[in-house]
Amino acid sequence: MEQVLLLNITYEPLKIINWKKAITLLLLDKVEVIEEYNKEIHSISFAIKLPAVVRLLKFIKRVKNKVKFSRQNIYARDKNKCQYCGKELPLHDLTYDHIIPKSRGGTTSWTNIVTCCIKCNRKKGGRTPKEARMKLLKKPNRPNWLPAFQITIRFKEIPQSWRDYLYWNMELLE
Repeated sequence: MEQVLLLNITYEPLKIINWKKAITLLLLDKVEVIEEYNKEIHSISFAIKLPAVVRLLKFIKRVKNKVKFSRQNIYARDKNKCQYCGKELPLHDLTYDHIIPKSRGGTTSWTNIVTCCIKCNRKKGGRTPKEARMKLLKKPNRPNWLPAFQITIRFKEIPQSWRDYLYWNMELLE
């Protein structure tokens, strides 16, 4: 089924949601429908055009500089490059490394984890980079970008009804 573009009350794109979530938000009076698809959905008691773009009726304040700590965001921060040898690799060939190993009190945090290829991870083992005679390409830190603003939409065809709400700073891949 169709995806729905969710806008803040300010018309700022927030995220893409599925049509069921959009209908739920609509029935709870949390959104208004801005654009519709030509398709209809039917229940026993009513029929409604499928929403294409919905806008929240209350402002959602974004938390600044709060990037969720996750494997995918570690890879994004390090641009899918091993931070020891510099090779850029596909996701399935990447892992992450604790700079100070957990066995020595290292934490699972933005400043102690880097993207690493499997070969370099095995070479380093349970040692520090200095002990393994390996050098980090750059010191890891907490990123200050917001992934929610960096929406990459990968559709064969971007719905026409979305185009007025997607800004020039968003990457559209067709």
